[in-house]
Amino acid sequence: MNITLERIFSEVKESFMMALDAIRINKLRSILTLLGIAVGVFSIIAVMTAMGVLVNSVESGMTMLGSHTFQVQRFPSFQMGDGSRAKFRNRKKITVEQGLAVKQNTSFAAAVGIEAWESGKTVKSLRGEKTNPNVSLVGEDLEGFVTNNWTISDGRLYSEEELASGRFLAIVGQDVVNKLFSKVNPLGEAIRIDGYEYKIIGVVEKKGQRLGGSQDNFIAIPITTMLRVYGKERDVHIMVQAKSPEAYDDCVEQVRGILRTERKVPPGGEDDFHIFSNDSLIEQFNDITYYVRLGIMLISAIALIAAGVGIMNIMLVSVTERTREIGIRKAVGAKKSNILTQFILEAIILSEVGGIIGILLGVLGGNMAALLMSVPPVIPYDWALIGLAVCSLVGLTFGVYPAWKAANLDPIDALRYE
Repeated sequence: MNITLERIFSEVKESFMMALDAIRINKLRSILTLLGIAVGVFSIIAVMTAMGVLVNSVESGMTMLGSHTFQVQRFPSFQMGDGSRAKFRNRKKITVEQGLAVKQNTSFAAAVGIEAWESGKTVKSLRGEKTNPNVSLVGEDLEGFVTNNWTISDGRLYSEEELASGRFLAIVGQDVVNKLFSKVNPLGEAIRIDGYEYKIIGVVEKKGQRLGGSQDNFIAIPITTMLRVYGKERDVHIMVQAKSPEAYDDCVEQVRGILRTERKVPPGGEDDFHIFSNDSLIEQFNDITYYVRLGIMLISAIALIAAGVGIMNIMLVSVTERTREIGIRKAVGAKKSNILTQFILEAIILSEVGGIIGILLGVLGGNMAALLMSVPPVIPYDWALIGLAVCSLVGLTFGVYPAWKAANLDPIDALRYE
């Protein structure tokens, strides 16, 4: 038994070394062959890596919601370019009064924040510096800082009395500090936004990047001040943190019921607002990108099949060129199985080398998105293993016929071949 296994191992090893020699001798032909495999695998791995990076970016960015926290807003977070946009656009605004109704009647919530946003603001200091017109201004109540997972790193939060009276106070993100107050302490300094002057009383701890954009380029003011300056009839967001993970689903349903009542949604009618959380955002993102990934995989599969046909063609050419070599090997005792193994291994090696090159380039290419978004790189081990398995299958499938043809050559005819 051991002798038989040793002989089989020795024969396979010999066939493997001969396959490597054949690939080494025909370098240009081998490179062109494995290039097709590499391109097919590269496209799959690059797309899956990039998708992994985007999902990580969404996950890390949505930590702003905090644990077991969800947000209610008028529009979905991701909108497709179809007719649904008009339907969403016609929805009634979510009002402060509706937010207060949720705050007062939600027994499963630990915190309910109400916020309103204005984007594209230019902020000026009294020293003469100013920001680009890309700063977000947000009106927040006190619980909004809890539900947004914002921590005051320096200074303080405004008080209930300051919130109720609509004082012109500001709590700034780190990007604003770096732009306007890089050399001085921002606390106590004054800034101007749309002609109104605000006193800085706090700085929010740095949050970093999300989907390639900064989470620190904002200024928070009391929501009462926001309504006073920019109008009371504003669309607001409601941020809700459940008392515990176990109470999360009950909290969502309770908030949904309160809002349906406040917004007079008829029984059986569709919600005219959108609730999202970390998990629902990721699920929605995956749904939107599903057909993109499917299309890329289909194109990649076609590329791999074309590469497999190329391998078959090259192997058939190789069999023809090495007919005398095959005849000599058979004349000195090589069996059909030896010839078959040699040529199948040659096809599989070409596929695997091309696959490895495609995986390495795909991981590097896909992680370019990670560098741009400042998120950790992703290595899709599962897709890398699938890619190698597919390459082996391609090599085996498209290498069998040329190998079978080589193994069945008549040694006498092969030796006569010129």
